Amino acid sequence: MSTVTTSAVSTAPLINKRIVVDWLGIAPFVIFTLLFLIIPTLYLVMGAFLTPDGSFTLKNLGDLFTPTILSAYWISIKISVASALGGAIIGFYLAWALVLGGLPTWIRSAFLTFSGVASNFAGVPLAFSFIATLGRQGLVTILLAHFGLNLYATGFNLLSFFGLTITYMYFQIPLMVLIITPALDGMKKEWREAASILGATNKQYWLMVALPILWPSLLGTTLLLFANSFGAIATAIALTGSSLNIVPIVLYAQIRGDVLHNANLGYALALGMIVITGISNVIYILMRMRAERWQK
Repeated sequence: MSTVTTSAVSTAPLINKRIVVDWLGIAPFVIFTLLFLIIPTLYLVMGAFLTPDGSFTLKNLGDLFTPTILSAYWISIKISVASALGGAIIGFYLAWALVLGGLPTWIRSAFLTFSGVASNFAGVPLAFSFIATLGRQGLVTILLAHFGLNLYATGFNLLSFFGLTITYMYFQIPLMVLIITPALDGMKKEWREAASILGATNKQYWLMVALPILWPSLLGTTLLLFANSFGAIATAIALTGSSLNIVPIVLYAQIRGDVLHNANLGYALALGMIVITGISNVIYILMRMRAERWQK
């Protein structure tokens, strides 16, 4: 009995030391999250309910319902929905071809590696790439002109709703591929075999078995893509400047100190964005948890 007690006492310091080391390991992440995510978010939330002199007010939230700001939210939502749906549909079919299409293994590895890079390629470099490719003097525009097709004469404009949506889809599609690929990998062969034994065709298998199982993953990932594009600002500013009235650009104009400078209104705009993206992310997490039940 004394030996067991002595052993437990001797291992207690080791356990405590391990806990301290573990906490020290995550300390940089915790500090970084506090300084650059949690504290700034709390500052924005509090600022949305204050006047410039520090008094409490609800006017900033009321100003969100003015026609100009409502229009900015609506345009941002439309761009986010369009790029999310386009990225989800194209990305799903690409992931399906990689996982279930019988392609060589090296193609899958190469494409997933590229997707990891492309899904994080945004901001000024992405905007410059599209201007150099599809701008009025872009490479593709000039090549098409040599074949007698004036791209901009058809009504296309890179600095527009459609142009920004296409630009966003550059990082939306590979992000969809990265997220939905594990879900497709989790589809068990036994499910298809059972469906075949019961006489189901390939179409019936997908409509009655595969898609109902994948639906939470598809819906959740689409919502994540929506949130991903809704908060994008660097690409939009670099590509369109102030010609497209979306929420991140309006927010940036309020905070940077131009003629219409109103920092607290900018905080209210940010709060609205936090609420919208927060709802999208919460639903995504719930959908992912439901989808993971089938993969266990």
